[in-house]
Amino acid sequence: MTMSETQVSVPSPAPALPDLAVEIRGLNKLYQGGGKRGSKQAVADFSLEVPRGSFFGLLGPNGAGKSTTINILAGLVRKTSGVVKIWDFDIDKDERNARCAIGVVPQELNLDPFFTPFELLEVQAGLYGVPKKERRTKEILDVVGLADKANAYARALSGGMRRRLLIAKAMVHTPPVMVLDEPTAGVDVELRQQLWRHLRELNARGTTILLTTHYLEEAEALCDRIAIINHGRLVAHDTTRALLKRIDNKAVILTLTQPLAHIPAALANFHATLPAPTELHINYRPSAGAMQDILDAVRASGVTVGDIRTDEVDLEDIFLQLTAGSVQTSVQ
Repeated sequence: MTMSETQVSVPSPAPALPDLAVEIRGLNKLYQGGGKRGSKQAVADFSLEVPRGSFFGLLGPNGAGKSTTINILAGLVRKTSGVVKIWDFDIDKDERNARCAIGVVPQELNLDPFFTPFELLEVQAGLYGVPKKERRTKEILDVVGLADKANAYARALSGGMRRRLLIAKAMVHTPPVMVLDEPTAGVDVELRQQLWRHLRELNARGTTILLTTHYLEEAEALCDRIAIINHGRLVAHDTTRALLKRIDNKAVILTLTQPLAHIPAALANFHATLPAPTELHINYRPSAGAMQDILDAVRASGVTVGDIRTDEVDLEDIFLQLTAGSVQTSVQ
């Protein structure tokens, strides 16, 4: 047999991973009214790109359209118009693959109390058509820290364990995208920290996470990118770092060793306040490079400083500015 006659088997290249985990273009959702109730435009011309591998935050006030958007992704609500893709699968043209590419963790604790965690995950895997030999039930329970509770009834689990079990249920079919709707609502600080750790580990394993939360410090701590939606429309979308730079305002807080009755003349040209006799606040714009001028003026004023700290802008300031139209300072 000559070389030309030899059949060479060349393995097919692995399919390229999409750059976007979620892609939304011109999404609209109109809830039709009935009786005396008028129709409601829940989402209006909403477009969003969630990069693969990101820890993405979707924020907005109550009624902004977050839940509607998530329910459309999850297949629970039908959109009025627009294009939605999950892992490059169009939710209309390739609904089955789109649903298999996403795992949704709801806010409500919708667990059957008479099943064990092991049984719940096995049932969930069966619903997704995962063959028994391909199921990772024990592995997933270990990932979320519930391996030792595998055979305990769900009703006997603590609130935090049930939250982790919901995350485990969403992982059974190994979706590349996870959507978490208010995963830490109503939990204590210690439990919130535990859930944060598990979510970071999940993201580090390559899973793209889309998070909605009302705890702005949670989004600031976890998310590398954030989108803010208000009245059904996108009002901001950027990296967390870039969003925090949008408000050009900081404060220097001086704790004085001697009380003051009034603001010294040397500080008259600065935005200074005296909320307490031994506490002096000076607001300034970092872009103006005014810190050295402030320090020089403090020295010239003759006040004795016992401590100095700066108060940074946080995500709450940005959120209030974009959703309420007013800038709120973080200085008390």
